[in-house]
Amino acid sequence: MTGMNGMTGMTAMTGFSEWIEQMSPSASVVISIAAMLMFGFLMTRITKRLRLPNVTAYIVTGILIGPYCLNLVPARVVSGMDFLPDIALAFIAFSTGEFFRIEALRKNGPKVILITLFESCLASLFVFVLTFGVLHLNFSFSIVLGALAAATAPASTMMTIRQTGAHGDFVDTLLQVVALDDITGLIMYSIAISLAVSSAAGKAFDAGSILTPVAENIGVILLGAATGVIMKFMLREKRSTDNRLIIAIALIFGFCGICAVLDISPLLGCMSIGTVYINISNDDKLFKQLNYFSPPLLLLFFVRSGISFNLKALFGTSGTVGSVPLLTVGILYFLIRIAGKYAGAWLGCLITGKSASVRRYLGLALIPQAGVAIGLAALGARTLGGEMGNSLETIILASSVLYELIGPGCAKLSLYLSHSYSNQLEDLVTVSEVGSDGQPKSELDLLIERIRKIQETLPEHKESAEETAYNAAVQDQLDALSLQARDNARNLQKRLRQRGGPL
Repeated sequence: MTGMNGMTGMTAMTGFSEWIEQMSPSASVVISIAAMLMFGFLMTRITKRLRLPNVTAYIVTGILIGPYCLNLVPARVVSGMDFLPDIALAFIAFSTGEFFRIEALRKNGPKVILITLFESCLASLFVFVLTFGVLHLNFSFSIVLGALAAATAPASTMMTIRQTGAHGDFVDTLLQVVALDDITGLIMYSIAISLAVSSAAGKAFDAGSILTPVAENIGVILLGAATGVIMKFMLREKRSTDNRLIIAIALIFGFCGICAVLDISPLLGCMSIGTVYINISNDDKLFKQLNYFSPPLLLLFFVRSGISFNLKALFGTSGTVGSVPLLTVGILYFLIRIAGKYAGAWLGCLITGKSASVRRYLGLALIPQAGVAIGLAALGARTLGGEMGNSLETIILASSVLYELIGPGCAKLSLYLSHSYSNQLEDLVTVSEVGSDGQPKSELDLLIERIRKIQETLPEHKESAEETAYNAAVQDQLDALSLQARDNARNLQKRLRQRGGPL
């Protein structure tokens, strides 16, 4: 009976897929998008109980509804969503720019940049040496995969920091490193993909093959900075919330379109837009608005990435890449990247004179890899094309699922081991255990002093316009009720006097 039920279920799913295929193009696209959104949401209900990030849910959803499992989304719909990686990465890159405030960079800028360069470059170097030097894989494939190893997923780390309420030098260093990580990864990818394309075309390496992509990226950064200035002047305070969102999206999409025409990656430019805008406007509300708008787009992007996941390729070999099975390459990539990140973070912290707790545990918090790496892998797969491109995307997707499974746990462990957060009240604030008279304070006095210190660290609550209006309306109502109660009391007293009764 179980076998018959399974066959019935598979037949129903096959019938659903065929039903979508027979629809008009517009109907099949709309229903497929609805299915991707709904299944992605339902999967987060499961991963939430397991305390896993949403990215994991989306990728797993794509694999389940993809061609190797339920096959619910037609191939023509998936191929028609080639624009999703560009849009998703544009939003990710723009939102990353919020973390590059000048005052924050001045504080620890040189040290953080050096730490980021060490951990990013060592991870890339370790992976390149493994794939090209040890496994003897294709050069183009190896150099692009090595560049992708530099990227880190900041979402998982920042979510863990918010959940634990961690703070201190370790957290400040970590936040700045993961923000700079993606810039390093984007620059390294831009150079690597140019070298890979030249190598695949059989062209000789020269200075131009390296300097050209660097010059292109500098040009994109400058164009993004100019777009950020334009955004500042167009998003005046008088603009309504709806119009602000419309203008911001139009500028970001327009910038991506210009980059597509020029055949240049828009990522560094979008990050430049966000960086310039936040520094000249100090307006973080726009980033929050876009964060409310972008989740469905990011969900579709990650689900589509899961659908594109080539399960068969993972258990086979790629003739254009090398003779080593991709499963072996993926497992080794997963382990070697972690080793490179940890070693680079440790060495960078040692050179910059960071404390022992930062030096020992920073590498643990840099393990997650998802958004930017998956997006760059999709772009790399499109650029390299064929079997090599599919192999690249397959390895990054498979390893990203593993990284997102263990990444949040490792980040929380690093915060705990570095004493960046604690569940004990006495660890939250430091107070003197001896009074001004030299006598030890009682437990009650220590408790009261700690509570007062915690209250002092809490930010002052400022009422919004909506709260002020609401509180004013409530006060008016209370005043009216109080006046009515006094009138009622006076009327009652008047009637009692008229009757001659006791007051």
